Amino acid sequence: MTRTERESINFKLPKPLATALRKAARERKTTATDLVIQGLHHILGDVPGTEVSVEIRLYQLEEEFFRFQESIGSSNNAHQETRLTLVESKLEELTNKLARFEAALIQMQSNVNASKSRRSSYYPYQYNSAPPQPQPFELEKLALRLNTNVSTLTEKHTTLSQKDFELWCKERDPSQYAWRLNSKDGLYHPIK
Repeated sequence: MTRTERESINFKLPKPLATALRKAARERKTTATDLVIQGLHHILGDVPGTEVSVEIRLYQLEEEFFRFQESIGSSNNAHQETRLTLVESKLEELTNKLARFEAALIQMQSNVNASKSRRSSYYPYQYNSAPPQPQPFELEKLALRLNTNVSTLTEKHTTLSQKDFELWCKERDPSQYAWRLNSKDGLYHPIK
């Protein structure tokens, strides 16, 4: 993966936001610049000439993982098993990073929304929107969001009561949403 040339741009941030950004960067063992870049990717989407996003790379690793898994099922090759284990560990690492990025972005969004609400008293015609609510998820996507795997999520759903399952989800969700399976569409829907 080639590195993208960077340009220095100075921004003036409110001190509490700058402090929170630095603290979040330290906790995630990254830089404040990288957190800002991740936030911009979240808002702007893919921009030509920039690095591949974590979500795209995660998807590519998942695809590679499933190809290896299929090939191991047809032959017992120790080399392929080693590679599969490596891909699994990379996938788990990326899943954890993605969960941390999402939590950072949610925090950034709440800070932006708080800033907008403070400004609205000075600019009464400014539009204030509520933070977006997540869309319903399939089982695999919910497992990623909750930083777990499909088998654990399925086990919790089948062994816990609906209320306990929702509480378990809420404790793991970065935005503290509970999740409920809708039998009509087969998707997990968020409950605040």
